[in-house]
Amino acid sequence: DPLSTRLLGERLCSAEEATAGSGTYTRHGFIFSSLAGCLEKRSEDSGLPVVSVVRDTESQLLPDVGAVVTCKVCSINSRFAKVHILYVGSTPLKSTFRGTIRREDIRATEKDKVEVYKSFRPGDIVLAKVISLGDAQSNYLLSTAENELGVVVAHSEAGVQMVPISWCEMQCPQTHTKDFRKVARVQPQFLQT
Repeated sequence: DPLSTRLLGERLCSAEEATAGSGTYTRHGFIFSSLAGCLEKRSEDSGLPVVSVVRDTESQLLPDVGAVVTCKVCSINSRFAKVHILYVGSTPLKSTFRGTIRREDIRATEKDKVEVYKSFRPGDIVLAKVISLGDAQSNYLLSTAENELGVVVAHSEAGVQMVPISWCEMQCPQTHTKDFRKVARVQPQFLQT
């Protein structure tokens, strides 16, 4: 049924009408499709139906402009952080896509004062938004310049998962050492464990 096919980024319904299931994400009170595929609505006993989008098996999910992606920082230098994109929305990617977060795309304010090594460290899990599609090397440009974007999981030098204590600092619960990060104001649905 062609009517049930949904496009990537298509607005499906209001978040008051349903719960966002797999293949969807919530923004500004609406549920959007995070992949192209068939719309499924499942009734839940708890009340709201769950809306999910199931991908047509043959189409490979690609990070699209505006998509929120979960990525892992591989390396950093003074100008940018290199990352591997792991998820688009809540959907794991089959193949590895590389991304770059440039210094000027880390924060929305005081861009000239941003330092990459005070924002990300290799191994960090970061929530970012795709701002432009990849070139021949499939290198996507990503931004963390919104409050809910940035580092969601970081480990201290002791190997312990750190706890955010402000929008620019995380602390190791064991050693109480503080580290600078561009911390995401995490919305629970984005947390990839």
